[in-house]
Amino acid sequence: MKDAVVAITGASSGVGRACAREFARRGACIGLIARGRDGLEAARREVEELGARALVFTLDVADAEAVEAAAAAIEEQLGPIDVWVNNAMLSVFSPIAELSAEEIRRVTEVTYLGYVHGTLSALRRMRPRNRGVIVQVGSALAFRAIPLQAAYCAAKHAIEGFTEALRCELLHDESNVRVTMVQLPALNTPHFSVVRTRLPRHPKPVPPIFQPELAARAIAFAAEHPRRELWVAGSTVRALLGNKLAPGLLDRSLARNGYAAQQTEKPVEPNRADNLAGPLPGDRGAHGIFDGEAHAQSLQLLVMTQRRLLTAGALAAAATAVLLRTRR
Repeated sequence: MKDAVVAITGASSGVGRACAREFARRGACIGLIARGRDGLEAARREVEELGARALVFTLDVADAEAVEAAAAAIEEQLGPIDVWVNNAMLSVFSPIAELSAEEIRRVTEVTYLGYVHGTLSALRRMRPRNRGVIVQVGSALAFRAIPLQAAYCAAKHAIEGFTEALRCELLHDESNVRVTMVQLPALNTPHFSVVRTRLPRHPKPVPPIFQPELAARAIAFAAEHPRRELWVAGSTVRALLGNKLAPGLLDRSLARNGYAAQQTEKPVEPNRADNLAGPLPGDRGAHGIFDGEAHAQSLQLLVMTQRRLLTAGALAAAATAVLLRTRR
C-alpha cells in the first residue's frame, strides 16, 4: 500500500475517518471526500500527522459531476487512483408508514447512487489501465433488513445487486480491475447522534457493537487482498447465514426485539438537528457514544485475514505433536 493513491467517500467521520488513518499508516496518499468541511480538515491533519499526503474535497456524492471532478483532481495532484472506497451513507430511523418520499429519495441518492457515482468515476480511470480495486463498504443489512431502517437497508441491498452485476462484467471482460464488498457489523460511529430519527429514544446500533477501526482494518485488508466479499465479525456471519436458513424466524425475532435493540434508554432531545439535508458543523471524529460497549477486536476477522498464518501455525503444532509422540 506504500505510495498507493486511495479515494475515500464519507471520510469526515465514522468508518471513513478510521479508514483515512488506516490507509495513512500504510503509506497511502489519500483523497478525502465528504460534505462536512470541519471533519474533512481534521481528517487531513490526522493523515498528515501520520506522514501521509491528503487532499480534501467537500462535496455531496449524490452529485455525479462533483464526484467526477474530485476523481480528476485526485489523479492530477496525487497520481492514478489505485483504490476507491465507497463508504458515504445516510439513513432515517422511522417506521415505513411515517417516512416521506423525499426522505427515501435522499437516502437512496447518497447511500446507493453515491456508490454508483464513485464506482463509475473509478472505472473510467481503472479500466483503461487494467488495474485497481473498488471497495464497496457494505453491511449485514445488505442481506437482512431490519425494522425502522427501511430506506438504508434498501439502499444497501441495491449496492449488493449493483456490485454483483459489475463483478460479472469485469470477469467477462477479463479485466484486472477488482471489486470487493466488505460486509460490516454494527459499529460505534457518530452516525447515531446525527441521523434523522422519529424514535422516542436515542438511536443505537444493534449489539454486539464494534469500533470503526476494526472496519477500517478489514477495508484496508480487502484493498490489499481483494476477494469477492469479506464478512466482518461473527454477528455478520450469523445474520447472513441465519437469513439464508431461517428468514421467517428472523422476521419474528426482529418484530419482537428489533425496536428496543435500536434504542437506548435516553429520550431523543427535542428539536434535535440531523444531517439528512446537509452536514452539521463541527468535527465528530470516528467514534460515537458507545465506547463502553464496543469491541476493538474480532476473532472471526482474525481468522479470515490471517488464514495462511493460522494454517501454518496449526501445521507446525501438528508436526510438533507427531514428533513428540514419535519420541515417546
